[in-house]
Formats: sequence, structure tokens, C-alpha cells
Amino acid sequence: MKDNKRPRQQKMIKKEFDKDSWKPITELGKRVKGGEIKNIDEILNAGSRILEQEIPDALIPELEAEMIEIGQSKGKFGGGKRSIWRQTQKKTKEGNKPKFATMIIVGNKDGHVGIGKGKSKETMPAREKATRQAKLNIQKIVRGCGSWECGCGGNHTIPFKVYGKCGSSEITLMPAPKGVGLCVEKQCKKMLQLAGIKDVYSKTKGQTKSKINLMSACFNALKKLSRTKIPQNYVKTGGVVEGKLKDGK
Repeated sequence: MKDNKRPRQQKMIKKEFDKDSWKPITELGKRVKGGEIKNIDEILNAGSRILEQEIPDALIPELEAEMIEIGQSKGKFGGGKRSIWRQTQKKTKEGNKPKFATMIIVGNKDGHVGIGKGKSKETMPAREKATRQAKLNIQKIVRGCGSWECGCGGNHTIPFKVYGKCGSSEITLMPAPKGVGLCVEKQCKKMLQLAGIKDVYSKTKGQTKSKINLMSACFNALKKLSRTKIPQNYVKTGGVVEGKLKDGK
């Protein structure tokens, strides 16, 4: 019987994107390669659907990817430990047919983040599917300083409290003063770091052991930040910024 165990490697090796060898098949991709579109926010503001994973690679060269521990494997002395692969098996007459599922988060640590899930008979195809889906689902995140304890007018946290839900997993993200850090579940912390958020309080409810639902709930909460209308007088006082910071300021 073959051993299906894989090393618990979470950080992925980034491959250099070759724009010259890319042959776009959609009209949006042709406009990106031709230089007509130079910012990912132009696509997201227009509500256009991204159908090629090369588009975020071309517009966000600093994009990073990280794998989430959604599965469980046997420990050395019994019990279980978290794994980046979620393995399931189907029993047939020929024997057990295993499948591997994984979840990946991509982001530039400056206002853009995406999440994706992939499943396949092998680990590498599952990882490639999850990476592709995460790049297609990329969103821009609103940041600011909504903490009454701080009031610095920076963009180190979120501008207001948001709530997200997926299945029975619920999460509430709340603004925190500068220096507090990310007081949130370990896997959700990776998502907030790739989104560029440095300080936040959180509260969870329901079946939080299901990491797939919990991560989806956290992503839904972050998407609500850009869907909520913010008064113009609060944009300057709260340091609200959407997407990537202009000129690094």
C-alpha cells in the first residue's frame, strides 16, 4: 500500500510570470497585455469578470500565495494534527480511490486578496486548481482606522465592524487600535495579513472547526467592506483607503 503522506509545506514557491509567452483568449486579457489596462482596480471597479489567471499575475507582480490547513492527518503518537491536504476516499471494487482537496489564499499585502479551493486525485493538480480559482476571485479590501481608542487616521485596521457567515461558521471583525495585532483565528490571520490589515479584533460563533467554512466567512466579511457606502466626511478622518495605497503613502 502506497503512502499518501505529503510534506506540510505551506508557503508556495513563486514562479516568475512570463508576459511575452502569454497568449490571452479573452477580450479583457488582450487589453491587459496590450497595455490598455494597467491597474487591477480598473477591472474591479467596472465589475468585469476575470476569466484568466494571468491577468492578476500581469497587473499585480507582488502577488503571494499561502496554503490553509483545512485537513487532518494522524499524529506520530496517535491523535490528529492539522494538514494542508484534506483527503477523502471512495470505496470501489478495485479498491480505495483517494482525492485531495486544498485551499489557497493569494494577496499582495496591500489591499488585494483572493481565496480558492481545488480538488483532484493528486495533490499538485488540486493546488493548481485552488491557485487559479483564488486569482479569479481576487477582491480589493477597504482599510482605515475605525477604532475609537486610536483615531490616528491611518489605514492599519478596518474602518467599521463587519460580519460574515458561511454554513454554520460566523465571524465578526472589529477595528482595533494600532499595535494590538491580529487577534483572530490562526488561519484567518493569514488572510488578513495578505490583505494588508495589521490590527483587528474578532469574534467567532458556530462550528469554527470547519476551516473551509470559517475562511469563506472571513472572506465574505472582507468583501462587505467595499460594498458598504462610506460618508465622504469620514473618508479623510478615518483614513479610509480602498485597494492599493497610492505611491506607497
